[in-house]
Amino acid sequence: MNAPQADPTATPVTQAEEKLAHLHVQVDAMQALLVRLLQEVVQAETRLEHTQVERLVEVNEQLVIAALTQQDAADTAAQALEGAEQTSLLDPLTRLPNRTALFDRGQRAIANAKRRGARLAVLFMDLDNFKQLNDSHGHAFGDLVLCLVADQMRSLVREVDTVSRHGGDEFIVLLVDVDQPADAYAVADKLVAAIGAPVTLDGRRISITASIGVALYPDDGSDMAALIARADAAMYEAKRAPSRRAVQGNDSDSDSDSDSPAVERRHAQLREANERLVLGALTAKDLLAAAERAQARQTALMAAVADELRNPSAPIRITGAMLGHLDADKLLLPRVQGIVEQQLARMSRLVDHLVDASATGPGSWEFERRWIDLAPVIEAAIAAQLPQMEERGQRFESHRPSGVLGVLGDAKRLEQVLDNLLDNASMHTHEGGRISLSVVTGSDTLTLTVADNGIGITAVSLPAIFDPFVQDAHALGYNDLGLGIGLTVARALVRAHGGDIVAQSAGARRGSQFIVTLPLAANPDALEAAVDGQAA
Repeated sequence: MNAPQADPTATPVTQAEEKLAHLHVQVDAMQALLVRLLQEVVQAETRLEHTQVERLVEVNEQLVIAALTQQDAADTAAQALEGAEQTSLLDPLTRLPNRTALFDRGQRAIANAKRRGARLAVLFMDLDNFKQLNDSHGHAFGDLVLCLVADQMRSLVREVDTVSRHGGDEFIVLLVDVDQPADAYAVADKLVAAIGAPVTLDGRRISITASIGVALYPDDGSDMAALIARADAAMYEAKRAPSRRAVQGNDSDSDSDSDSPAVERRHAQLREANERLVLGALTAKDLLAAAERAQARQTALMAAVADELRNPSAPIRITGAMLGHLDADKLLLPRVQGIVEQQLARMSRLVDHLVDASATGPGSWEFERRWIDLAPVIEAAIAAQLPQMEERGQRFESHRPSGVLGVLGDAKRLEQVLDNLLDNASMHTHEGGRISLSVVTGSDTLTLTVADNGIGITAVSLPAIFDPFVQDAHALGYNDLGLGIGLTVARALVRAHGGDIVAQSAGARRGSQFIVTLPLAANPDALEAAVDGQAA
C-alpha cells in the first residue's frame, strides 16, 4: 500500500492528522485480514477433527468386526475340540464308549463306591463263533451284527451304567450301585437272553449266542484292570461250561460243538486255564514263603525301628516351644503347637504299637497288676476316639451297666486295648456308619464288645486277623493305611490279663464284632473293710 502524497500547502498539524487517518485505515485492513485468517484456521481445524473422528470410527468398526470374527472362530474351534474329544472316547463303529472312557468312568465309580462302602460289577461279554459268522457273511455284515448287539445292550441297562466295546466282538458293561451279587448275574442273564433271540438282519435270519463273566468290586478286585481280568477269566469259564450261560444255541451257519475247530478251541482254552491254575498255585506258595520271611525280619527289627522313631520327638518339642515364645502371629501359634502335639501323639502311639508288637511273647509285658475300676478306663478310651469318629461322621453308641466294673490289671494297658479296638472299628467303617461299645457282666466275667457296620472281614482273613501285619485285601488303604499290628497288641494284652478276645464277621461289607472277656475281681479294700466291720 502506497502512502498518500503530502500536500505542500498543508500545515504540519494537518499533515499529522492525515498520516494518523491513513494508519487507522491500515490497522482496519490488517484486522480484517487477521479475522479472515482465523476463520480459515478454525475451518481447517474443524475439517481435521472431522477426518480424525471418521478415521477413529472406522478403526473401531474394524476392531469390532475383527473381535466378532475371532470370537466366532474361537467358538468354532472349541466346538470342534469338544467334538474331537468326545469322538476320541467313542468306538467309531458302535459309538459306544471305548476302553479309555470305560477306565475313566470305572475308576471314578470305584472311588465313589469306596467312599460309600458300596458295590459295583464289571461284565465281560464275548460273542460265540463270531469269526465263523464273519467268514460266512463278510465283515460288513459282521459290523451290522456288532452295532445291533451294541444297541441291544445299551437299551437293557440303566443310564448310570456304561456299555463299552472292548475290541473285536468283546463288550464290557460297568454296573454301579449293585446291591447284591445276584443283581449283576440277573443283568448278565438278561443280556444273553436278549442277544440270543433270533433276528432278521439285512435279509438274513440269524441267532447269536454270547458268554458273560462277572466280577464284583471289592470282592474280586480293587481297580478296573483287576476287575476286567477277573471278569474275562469268568467269561472263559462260561464258554467251557455252556450250561452256565443264560441262553444257548448256535447259528445254523456256524460250526456245531462236534466240529473239530470248536472242539480244538475249547481244548486249548482248557489247557490255558490249567496252566494259569498251576502258575497261580506256585505264585501263592512263593508269596506265602516271602510273607513269612518278611514277618520274621519285621519282628526282629521292631525294637530298632522304635528307637529310630523316638528320636524326632525332642526336636519337634523344641520347635513347638520356640514358636510359643514368638510375638508375631499369636493366633497361628496355638494351632501350630496343636498340630505338633497331634503328630507327637500319633508318633508315640505308633512307637508303642511297634514296641508292643515286638514283645508279644510270654512274660514280655511289663505292667502294674492291681484292682481297678474299668468304667473310667472305658470313658477315657471313648473320649480319645470320639473326635476321629465325629470327623468321619460316624455314630457312636455305648451301653454299659452302672456301678463299678472291677478287674485286676493295668489301667493304661487296658485303655490301650479299647483304644486299638475303637480305632480299628472307625478306620474300617464308612462315613456315616455306626460303631458301638457294650459291656455285660456275669457272675465272674466281664464281656466287652466293640461292633461296627463297616467293611467287615472275609472268611479267608478272619482266622488270621490277630496275626501281626495281616490285613484283609479289601481293607488295604481304607480311610488310613495301618500297619496291621493293633489287633495283635490288643490280643496279647488281653491274654496277659487272663482274658481272651475273638473276632466275628458275617463277611465283606457285613460289619464286624470284637469280643473281649476279662475275669471280674472284687475290690480287696472293700472286702477288708467288710471283714473288719463284721469282726467289730
